Amino acid sequence: MRIGELARLAHCDVETVRFYEREGLLDEPAREMNGYRSYTPGHAVQLNFIRHCRSLGIGLVDIRMLRRFQADPSQPCDEINELIDSQIARIHQQIESMRVLEQQLRTLRDSCHAHHQSSAECGIMKNLAQPVDDESCSCHADTPAQAALDAVHPAGAPHRHPAAE
Repeated sequence: MRIGELARLAHCDVETVRFYEREGLLDEPAREMNGYRSYTPGHAVQLNFIRHCRSLGIGLVDIRMLRRFQADPSQPCDEINELIDSQIARIHQQIESMRVLEQQLRTLRDSCHAHHQSSAECGIMKNLAQPVDDESCSCHADTPAQAALDAVHPAGAPHRHPAAE
């Protein structure tokens, strides 16, 4: 089958198929005499596996490892369990980061209750104009939410908003 048919079977774009092929996640297909790629039902199985992993937030490096297990199913599954346990731990960290972000946004929102005032007088705009580490920034002040963020992003690690991760 050609790339378009494979993409339709996997409910994705042709560029997605090409990307996974370039990344070495999808086995290289045979080429027809005219140079077109010729995919097999095995490629569809691989592509569906990759897409299922991505739908669970599993990264490309981890998918490569899982594909090695898929290629050699006689291996013990201890590393697979560890990989999924690590993924669960990452998800828990992301959830906590999102809770902190939500609290920061609520604190920011609480800095302005006025209606119909100019944006120059808006507490939200004043707070956003402050550097992140400025003590006058209410949304990043030393609060329980900030303490939780510090636990997820220890001192010395670059501070990034959870949504940027």
